[in-house]
Amino acid sequence: MSAHDIRSAVRPDPDQPLVDIADYVIDHRIDSKEAFDTARYMLLDSLSTAMLAMKFPECVKHLGPLVPGASLPGGARVPGTSHELDPVQAAFAIGAQIRWLDFNDTWLAAEWGHPSDNLGAILAVADYLSRKAEREGTPPLTVRDVLGWAIKAHEIQGCYALLNSFNRVGQDHVILVRLASTAVATAMLGGDKGQVTTAVSHSWIDNGALRTYRHAPNTGPRKSWAAGDACRRAVTHAINAVYRGVAGYPSALSAKTWGFYDVAFNGKPFEFERPFGSYVMENVLFKISFPAEFHAQTAVECAMQLHAEVAGKLDQIEKIVIETQEAGCRIIDKTGPLANYADRDHCIQYMVAVPLIFGRLTADDYNDEIASDPRIDALRDKMVVSENPQFTKDYFDPDKRYIGNSVRVFFKDGTSTAKVSIDFPIGHRKRRVEGIPVLLKKFEAAMRGHFPAHQVKTILQATEQPAQLDAMPVHRFLELFTL
Repeated sequence: MSAHDIRSAVRPDPDQPLVDIADYVIDHRIDSKEAFDTARYMLLDSLSTAMLAMKFPECVKHLGPLVPGASLPGGARVPGTSHELDPVQAAFAIGAQIRWLDFNDTWLAAEWGHPSDNLGAILAVADYLSRKAEREGTPPLTVRDVLGWAIKAHEIQGCYALLNSFNRVGQDHVILVRLASTAVATAMLGGDKGQVTTAVSHSWIDNGALRTYRHAPNTGPRKSWAAGDACRRAVTHAINAVYRGVAGYPSALSAKTWGFYDVAFNGKPFEFERPFGSYVMENVLFKISFPAEFHAQTAVECAMQLHAEVAGKLDQIEKIVIETQEAGCRIIDKTGPLANYADRDHCIQYMVAVPLIFGRLTADDYNDEIASDPRIDALRDKMVVSENPQFTKDYFDPDKRYIGNSVRVFFKDGTSTAKVSIDFPIGHRKRRVEGIPVLLKKFEAAMRGHFPAHQVKTILQATEQPAQLDAMPVHRFLELFTL
């Protein structure tokens, strides 16, 4: 391209991906009952994960105002606390709660991620707007509205992830949380298509966070609040576009030299497998049984099946063979010392060793007290992790979206266990009938672990009837979770 073309000040039309997102969030009507039913379970699952995170002081310290005293009476609430914050900081806090334990829903494709991370922005903006509407005597938002926005946020994040790998260029998947939350929050605030396009252009101009905090040797707890940070930035972009009228950047993606494609994506435009609809919410993966990086979920299930056979013969083990998908090899195959809980819940060897020894895997099992058990590292040293090409193929198949793993234990006397292989975990769409009762038990247990009994009773009564829940004003719903 000539220097004249690069330097031209002619304002182009907005990049098509910006337009497509704006058209979708403003115009598209969600009419899938399955999507709304799944979204309702997603909301309860995310709140259960958030309440479970309240047991961890490192999470709780992130949840208040940015500086002491910077609260906003009548603002957005943070579930499980008494905080009332501006919607930007509330988005961060709720996003951090939901993501802290790596126990909320998951989407796996060319890019990975957790679409319910977007609830940080959605719930904060919804509560703020709903409380404001009540003060002004206008109709508040309902839980049904929240579910609809969540379906759209899931769809944006998930459809971008199908064919576009941000991890391959070193960027973290929360770039897509910021994208989806920016679009949806702008629409929630009353933005039109032009304002959505503007806000989304700013989201891309932010570029992305480096994934290094998820990988050795830098694995650390930032991964637990990175999604909250993306939600916080998203609400900022939405407010700037709707309330402050900031200028947009129509070729934020495609501008030669200075646009996102050239700067951050090796010059490649985004690719898309399907138009936006409700596919992602309908197919989202729930983490129901284990707080573990999702590529290892079925490996943990395999280890749980082997526990009774192996636990009494740990000192007789010669080798443990784990087969996983290519993504699992790349993300969570980790040897050597593990520095902290964030290191451990992203190590497939650790996540297999604990259930082999104890017959369980809980959030507490990543803490130093459990990790200091010498049997864990002794088993890790005996593990061999390799890719199973069929697991990888099924992982990318749009009609399957499997996350297969297998585990087999070999003993010094030449015997071995059977090879236990599981294609998809209990949170998969194909196991919804089996999984939803477990999800609801997870929700009830999380509520009982954080709230007094009378409050738990009120929460359970309010959430047991879908129609009743959908019709509830959002601010009344979040009031149920306020201490």
